[in-house]
Amino acid sequence: MLSIGAFAQIGQVTHRMLRHWDTSGLLVPAHVDGFSGYRSYDPAQLERLHRIVALRQLGFGLEDIASILDAGVDAGRIAQLLRIRRAEVENEQRTATARLADVERRLRLIEKENAMSQIEIISKPLPALRLAARTAAVAEQPEVAGVVGPLFDAVGAALTSAGGTLGTPVAQYAMGEDGMDIVVGFTVSAEVPGDLLTVDLPAVPAAICGVHLGSMDRIGDSWQAVHAEIIARGFAPSGPCREVYLRSDTEDQQNWVTELQQPVERP
Repeated sequence: MLSIGAFAQIGQVTHRMLRHWDTSGLLVPAHVDGFSGYRSYDPAQLERLHRIVALRQLGFGLEDIASILDAGVDAGRIAQLLRIRRAEVENEQRTATARLADVERRLRLIEKENAMSQIEIISKPLPALRLAARTAAVAEQPEVAGVVGPLFDAVGAALTSAGGTLGTPVAQYAMGEDGMDIVVGFTVSAEVPGDLLTVDLPAVPAAICGVHLGSMDRIGDSWQAVHAEIIARGFAPSGPCREVYLRSDTEDQQNWVTELQQPVERP
Protein backbone atom coordinates (compact mmCIF):
# COMPACT_ATOMS: atom_id res chain seq x y z
CA MET A 1 0.00 0.00 0.00
CA LEU A 2 1.10 3.58 -0.65
CA SER A 3 0.55 6.48 1.73
CA ILE A 4 -1.29 9.51 0.37
CA GLY A 5 2.04 11.35 0.33
CA ALA A 6 3.80 8.69 -1.73
CA PHE A 7 0.82 8.28 -4.05
CA ALA A 8 0.61 12.04 -4.61
CA GLN A 9 4.34 12.30 -5.29
CA ILE A 10 4.29 9.51 -7.87
CA GLY A 11 1.22 10.93 -9.58
CA GLN A 12 2.47 14.56 -9.35
CA VAL A 13 -0.77 15.77 -7.77
CA THR A 14 -1.48 17.46 -4.44
CA HIS A 15 -2.88 15.91 -1.30
CA ARG A 16 -5.76 18.34 -1.54
CA MET A 17 -6.60 17.13 -5.03
CA LEU A 18 -6.61 13.51 -3.93
CA ARG A 19 -8.94 14.34 -1.03
CA HIS A 20 -11.24 16.19 -3.43
CA TRP A 21 -11.34 13.24 -5.80
CA ASP A 22 -12.03 10.95 -2.87
CA THR A 23 -14.96 13.11 -1.73
CA SER A 24 -16.38 13.22 -5.27
CA GLY A 25 -16.00 9.45 -5.66
CA LEU A 26 -13.63 9.79 -8.59
CA LEU A 27 -10.65 8.11 -6.91
CA VAL A 28 -11.44 6.46 -3.58
CA PRO A 29 -8.48 5.21 -1.46
CA ALA A 30 -8.06 1.45 -1.15
CA HIS A 31 -8.04 1.86 2.63
CA VAL A 32 -8.89 4.56 5.19
CA ASP A 33 -7.75 4.04 8.76
CA GLY A 34 -10.81 4.17 10.97
CA PHE A 35 -8.93 5.77 13.86
CA SER A 36 -6.55 8.24 12.19
CA GLY A 37 -8.39 8.78 8.91
CA TYR A 38 -5.17 8.26 6.97
CA ARG A 39 -5.70 7.28 3.35
CA SER A 40 -3.75 4.51 1.66
CA TYR A 41 -3.73 3.60 -2.03
CA ASP A 42 -3.06 0.38 -3.90
CA PRO A 43 -0.27 0.70 -6.49
CA ALA A 44 -2.74 -0.60 -9.10
CA GLN A 45 -4.73 2.62 -8.63
CA LEU A 46 -1.93 4.55 -10.31
CA GLU A 47 -3.42 3.58 -13.69
CA ARG A 48 -6.71 5.30 -12.78
CA LEU A 49 -4.81 8.28 -11.36
CA HIS A 50 -2.80 8.70 -14.56
CA ARG A 51 -5.97 8.47 -16.65
CA ILE A 52 -7.63 11.16 -14.54
CA VAL A 53 -4.60 13.42 -14.86
CA ALA A 54 -4.42 12.86 -18.62
CA LEU A 55 -8.11 13.69 -19.09
CA ARG A 56 -7.80 16.79 -16.92
CA GLN A 57 -4.85 17.98 -19.00
CA LEU A 58 -7.12 17.71 -22.04
CA GLY A 59 -9.51 20.06 -20.27
CA PHE A 60 -12.27 17.66 -19.25
CA GLY A 61 -14.28 18.42 -16.12
CA LEU A 62 -14.75 15.95 -13.30
CA GLU A 63 -18.24 14.95 -14.45
CA ASP A 64 -16.99 14.03 -17.92
CA ILE A 65 -14.01 12.18 -16.45
CA ALA A 66 -16.25 10.21 -14.12
CA SER A 67 -18.54 9.35 -17.05
CA ILE A 68 -15.61 8.14 -19.15
CA LEU A 69 -14.11 6.05 -16.36
CA ASP A 70 -17.42 4.58 -15.22
CA ALA A 71 -18.45 3.60 -18.76
CA GLY A 72 -15.04 2.24 -19.64
CA VAL A 73 -12.68 3.51 -22.30
CA ASP A 74 -14.98 3.74 -25.31
CA ALA A 75 -13.20 5.18 -28.35
CA GLY A 76 -16.39 6.61 -29.84
CA ARG A 77 -17.39 8.36 -26.62
CA ILE A 78 -13.91 9.80 -26.05
CA ALA A 79 -13.76 10.98 -29.68
CA GLN A 80 -17.10 12.75 -29.25
CA LEU A 81 -15.93 14.49 -26.07
CA LEU A 82 -12.63 15.42 -27.70
CA ARG A 83 -14.47 17.06 -30.62
CA ILE A 84 -16.47 19.11 -28.14
CA ARG A 85 -13.30 20.01 -26.28
CA ARG A 86 -11.57 20.92 -29.56
CA ALA A 87 -14.36 23.39 -30.36
CA GLU A 88 -14.02 24.90 -26.88
CA VAL A 89 -10.25 25.25 -27.22
CA GLU A 90 -10.61 26.82 -30.68
CA ASN A 91 -13.04 29.35 -29.26
CA GLU A 92 -10.67 30.08 -26.36
CA GLN A 93 -7.85 30.55 -28.87
CA ARG A 94 -9.90 33.00 -30.95
CA THR A 95 -10.76 34.96 -27.82
CA ALA A 96 -7.14 35.00 -26.68
CA THR A 97 -5.94 36.06 -30.15
CA ALA A 98 -8.41 38.94 -30.23
CA ARG A 99 -7.42 39.98 -26.71
CA LEU A 100 -3.72 39.88 -27.61
CA ALA A 101 -4.35 42.00 -30.70
CA ASP A 102 -6.22 44.54 -28.57
CA VAL A 103 -3.38 44.67 -26.03
CA GLU A 104 -0.77 45.14 -28.76
CA ARG A 105 -2.82 47.84 -30.49
CA ARG A 106 -3.27 49.80 -27.25
CA LEU A 107 0.42 49.41 -26.45
CA ARG A 108 1.42 50.74 -29.87
CA LEU A 109 -0.92 53.71 -29.41
CA ILE A 110 0.55 54.55 -26.01
CA GLU A 111 4.13 54.13 -27.23
CA LYS A 112 3.47 56.22 -30.35
CA GLU A 113 1.42 59.05 -28.84
CA ASN A 114 2.31 58.69 -25.15
CA ALA A 115 -1.40 58.97 -24.38
CA MET A 116 -4.40 56.84 -23.51
CA SER A 117 -7.95 57.10 -24.79
CA GLN A 118 -10.13 59.47 -22.78
CA ILE A 119 -12.93 56.90 -22.82
CA GLU A 120 -12.55 53.26 -21.79
CA ILE A 121 -14.22 50.93 -24.27
CA ILE A 122 -15.20 47.27 -23.86
CA SER A 123 -17.04 44.54 -25.73
CA LYS A 124 -20.00 42.81 -24.09
CA PRO A 125 -23.45 41.35 -24.82
CA LEU A 126 -26.53 43.48 -24.19
CA PRO A 127 -29.63 42.22 -22.36
CA ALA A 128 -33.14 42.47 -23.74
CA LEU A 129 -35.02 45.49 -22.38
CA ARG A 130 -38.69 46.41 -22.25
CA LEU A 131 -39.40 50.13 -22.42
CA ALA A 132 -42.42 52.30 -21.81
CA ALA A 133 -41.66 54.69 -24.61
CA ARG A 134 -42.50 57.21 -27.24
CA THR A 135 -40.91 57.66 -30.64
CA ALA A 136 -39.86 60.48 -32.90
CA ALA A 137 -38.02 61.04 -36.16
CA VAL A 138 -35.57 63.79 -37.04
CA ALA A 139 -34.06 64.72 -40.36
CA GLU A 140 -30.70 65.93 -39.07
CA GLN A 141 -28.43 65.04 -36.15
CA PRO A 142 -28.53 68.56 -34.58
CA GLU A 143 -32.28 68.15 -34.03
CA VAL A 144 -31.78 65.24 -31.59
CA ALA A 145 -30.96 67.33 -28.52
CA GLY A 146 -34.19 69.31 -28.77
CA VAL A 147 -36.33 66.17 -29.13
CA VAL A 148 -34.96 63.64 -26.63
CA GLY A 149 -35.34 65.71 -23.44
CA PRO A 150 -39.02 66.60 -23.98
CA LEU A 151 -39.78 62.98 -24.92
CA PHE A 152 -38.27 61.74 -21.66
CA ASP A 153 -40.29 64.33 -19.75
CA ALA A 154 -43.50 63.21 -21.48
CA VAL A 155 -42.90 59.51 -20.89
CA GLY A 156 -41.94 60.12 -17.26
CA ALA A 157 -45.05 62.21 -16.63
CA ALA A 158 -47.30 59.56 -18.20
CA LEU A 159 -45.76 56.78 -16.12
CA THR A 160 -45.93 58.74 -12.90
CA SER A 161 -49.56 59.79 -13.43
CA ALA A 162 -50.47 56.15 -14.04
CA GLY A 163 -48.85 55.15 -10.74
CA GLY A 164 -45.85 53.52 -12.38
CA THR A 165 -42.22 53.77 -11.39
CA LEU A 166 -39.43 55.14 -13.53
CA GLY A 167 -36.78 52.60 -14.41
CA THR A 168 -33.53 53.34 -16.23
CA PRO A 169 -33.87 55.91 -19.03
CA VAL A 170 -32.80 54.53 -22.40
CA ALA A 171 -32.74 56.00 -25.90
CA GLN A 172 -32.30 54.04 -29.12
CA TYR A 173 -31.18 55.66 -32.37
CA ALA A 174 -31.59 54.10 -35.82
CA MET A 175 -30.43 55.78 -39.00
CA GLY A 176 -32.87 55.52 -41.90
CA GLU A 177 -33.14 56.83 -45.44
CA ASP A 178 -34.97 59.98 -44.35
CA GLY A 179 -33.10 60.68 -41.13
CA MET A 180 -32.98 59.19 -37.65
CA ASP A 181 -35.70 57.23 -35.84
CA ILE A 182 -35.60 57.67 -32.06
CA VAL A 183 -37.11 55.57 -29.27
CA VAL A 184 -37.08 57.17 -25.83
CA GLY A 185 -38.34 55.49 -22.67
CA PHE A 186 -37.83 53.98 -19.26
CA THR A 187 -37.26 50.30 -18.48
CA VAL A 188 -40.37 48.65 -17.00
CA SER A 189 -41.34 45.24 -15.66
CA ALA A 190 -45.09 45.88 -15.31
CA GLU A 191 -47.82 46.74 -17.81
CA VAL A 192 -47.27 49.89 -19.81
CA PRO A 193 -50.01 52.59 -19.63
CA GLY A 194 -52.18 52.73 -22.72
CA ASP A 195 -50.97 56.12 -23.96
CA LEU A 196 -47.37 54.88 -24.10
CA LEU A 197 -45.76 52.38 -26.46
CA THR A 198 -44.34 49.07 -25.31
CA VAL A 199 -40.98 48.69 -27.05
CA ASP A 200 -38.95 45.51 -26.64
CA LEU A 201 -35.26 45.96 -27.39
CA PRO A 202 -33.79 42.55 -28.24
CA ALA A 203 -30.77 41.01 -26.60
CA VAL A 204 -27.56 41.62 -28.55
CA PRO A 205 -24.75 39.02 -28.60
CA ALA A 206 -21.95 41.57 -29.03
CA ALA A 207 -21.67 45.33 -28.64
CA ILE A 208 -18.86 47.83 -28.30
CA CYS A 209 -19.60 50.04 -25.30
CA GLY A 210 -18.09 53.10 -23.67
CA VAL A 211 -19.01 55.33 -20.75
CA HIS A 212 -19.43 59.04 -21.39
CA LEU A 213 -18.98 61.25 -18.35
CA GLY A 214 -20.46 64.71 -18.21
CA SER A 215 -22.35 67.02 -20.51
CA MET A 216 -24.30 65.89 -23.54
CA ASP A 217 -22.69 68.60 -25.67
CA ARG A 218 -19.49 66.50 -25.73
CA ILE A 219 -21.09 63.10 -26.27
CA GLY A 220 -20.29 63.25 -29.99
CA ASP A 221 -16.60 62.95 -29.18
CA SER A 222 -17.25 59.83 -27.12
CA TRP A 223 -19.29 58.28 -29.93
CA GLN A 224 -16.44 58.99 -32.34
CA ALA A 225 -14.10 57.12 -30.00
CA VAL A 226 -16.51 54.18 -29.87
CA HIS A 227 -16.78 53.98 -33.66
CA ALA A 228 -13.02 54.29 -34.08
CA GLU A 229 -12.63 51.35 -31.70
CA ILE A 230 -15.19 49.33 -33.68
CA ILE A 231 -13.11 49.75 -36.83
CA ALA A 232 -9.85 49.05 -34.98
CA ARG A 233 -11.22 45.77 -33.63
CA GLY A 234 -12.39 44.63 -37.06
CA PHE A 235 -16.13 44.94 -36.40
CA ALA A 236 -18.94 46.74 -38.19
CA PRO A 237 -22.01 48.37 -36.60
CA SER A 238 -25.04 46.08 -36.58
CA GLY A 239 -28.40 47.60 -35.74
CA PRO A 240 -29.48 50.68 -33.80
CA CYS A 241 -27.26 52.13 -31.12
CA ARG A 242 -28.39 52.78 -27.54
CA GLU A 243 -27.67 55.34 -24.87
CA VAL A 244 -28.34 54.21 -21.31
CA TYR A 245 -28.50 57.14 -18.90
CA LEU A 246 -27.10 55.71 -15.70
CA ARG A 247 -27.17 59.06 -13.91
CA SER A 248 -29.11 61.96 -15.39
CA ASP A 249 -31.28 63.29 -12.57
CA THR A 250 -29.44 66.57 -11.93
CA GLU A 251 -29.61 69.92 -13.68
CA ASP A 252 -25.81 70.01 -13.81
CA GLN A 253 -24.88 67.60 -16.60
CA GLN A 254 -21.28 67.45 -15.41
CA ASN A 255 -22.43 64.68 -13.07
CA TRP A 256 -24.19 62.64 -15.75
CA VAL A 257 -23.05 59.10 -16.61
CA THR A 258 -24.14 57.67 -19.96
CA GLU A 259 -23.23 54.30 -21.43
CA LEU A 260 -22.93 54.24 -25.22
CA GLN A 261 -23.82 50.88 -26.74
CA GLN A 262 -23.31 49.95 -30.39
CA PRO A 263 -24.19 46.40 -31.49
CA VAL A 264 -21.53 44.97 -33.80
CA GLU A 265 -20.79 42.01 -36.03
CA ARG A 266 -17.88 40.72 -38.06
CA PRO A 267 -18.12 42.01 -41.65
